[in-house]
This record gives sequence, structure tokens and C-alpha cells, in this order.
Amino acid sequence: MTLSPSFEADGKTPAWKGLLQKLRQIPWTWRITLGYLTVMLFIPITAMFLKASTETPARFWAIATSDVALATYNVTFLTSLSAALLNGVFGTLIAWVLVRYDFPLKRIIDATVDLPFALPTSVAGLTLATVYSNNGWIGSLLAPLGIKVSFTRLGVWVAMIFISLPFIVRTVQPVLQEMEHEIEEAAWSLGASQWQTFWKVILPPLFPTILTGVALGFSRAVGEYGSTVIISSNTPYQDLIAPVLIFQRLEQYDYSGATVIGVVLLAISLVLLLAINFLQAWSRRYDSK
Repeated sequence: MTLSPSFEADGKTPAWKGLLQKLRQIPWTWRITLGYLTVMLFIPITAMFLKASTETPARFWAIATSDVALATYNVTFLTSLSAALLNGVFGTLIAWVLVRYDFPLKRIIDATVDLPFALPTSVAGLTLATVYSNNGWIGSLLAPLGIKVSFTRLGVWVAMIFISLPFIVRTVQPVLQEMEHEIEEAAWSLGASQWQTFWKVILPPLFPTILTGVALGFSRAVGEYGSTVIISSNTPYQDLIAPVLIFQRLEQYDYSGATVIGVVLLAISLVLLLAINFLQAWSRRYDSK
């Protein structure tokens, strides 16, 4: 007697049908979310890792740790991190001013903060390269001091600051708007100075939000291409960043080499973001005690 394929010999439902039944019980919102993430995120990342795995481990290591690759990691990550940290300070200050003060043209200035979101990065790079060139509005003031911005690593840093600033401001701003002024007034009534109030009352609950903004700004700066490729000279060992190196490898039809650099870039970014998230979670637990 031949058993039906729908049942096992013991009369139980096959494992794949049980899994199918469980999947049908998942809410449709979860199905859409998982499907969208699979198509837009998981499959491309998996494909990138599979492409990189076509190289032998020795070849993978040689490409990932070549002198030019190590130099681009240095420029990319250190410059992005320093730009994000600087914006963590000044972005918080800008958010504070926009939330706590009323002044003429406030709405226009508030809207201008979002300009890097809407402005094509190539246009931003062209504008920054022009303004910071030796003959530009700002570059002409720095040139007599021996400071050159355009087509240097400093220019890459300026471009990363420009494109990552809105992430910090827009992350911190809503939290500042929700903070109660009564807590600050209570601190003042107890004799705390403005600095003590900021350091001990305002900053602790705001710090995890600032870290979130810094993480977002850092991620944006690491992946920036359009503006940095224009304002830098793209010279190896000087101001060449990893995304530009990947594009150069693609121009040379070295697809596996470009993928290896991309995998390393992704892995380092994930490790740094996990470290920032861990610090953020630790800060929340510390503040709750």
C-alpha cells in the first residue's frame, strides 16, 4: 500500500506542513516586514558574502589587508568617526538652540538643517570643493595660514561633517522638545548652576539619544561617495576612501576584489555600530539605577 505524500507512516503531519501552518499563523504585518527585509537587505548582503567567498582565504586576506586597503580603512573610519563625534557636540548645540530659543528666521534655519538630506551629494561635493578651494570664499581665508582643504583628507572630513549633521540634530531635537522644564527649574532652585544643571540633569537622559545620532551620522559618513569623490584628490595613502576604492576596483573589472573590500567595510561598520549600541544600552541601564 502506497502512503499518501501528505502523511508520514505514523499518520502525523509532515514537518514541512507543520512549518507551513506556523507560518500561516504569523500576522500579515510580520510577513510583509520579513519579505521586504529579505528582498531589500538579507538577499543583497548574502549575495555579497557569497561573491567574496569565491576567493580563497589566502587571497581574501591578501586583498583585505593590502597596503592600499588598510590606508583607505584608516581614512574612511577615523575620518567618519571624528566627523560624527564633532557633530555630536555641535549638532546637540544646534538642536538646543532650535528648541529652546525663538529668534527671527528660525523656521528657515530649521528647514536648512535638512538640506543635506535633499541636496544631491555630487552637488554638495562640488559646492564644498569650490567654497574651500584656494580661491573660494573660505579657502582663500585659510590659504594664507597654510591650510588647504579641497583635495585633501581635511576636505573629506568637511564633506562628512556636512552630510552627517542632520542625523544628530533631528535625533536629539524631539527628545529635547519632550524634556520637562520643571526639572531644570527644580535644579536651579536647589542652587545648581547652569553648567551643573546641564551636566547632571539634562545630559544623562539625553546621552543615549546623542549616541544614536552619532551612530547614524557615522554610518552615513562611512558610506558617503558622491561628495567625497569630488572634494578629495582620491590619491592612495592620502585621502582615498574605501567606497572610492571599491568603485576603482569595479572600473578595473575586479568584481571579487571590490566585493572583498565591501565585506570588510560592512563587517567593521557592524562591529562599530554594535559597540555604540552596547554603550547606549549600558548608558540607559546606568541612568535607570
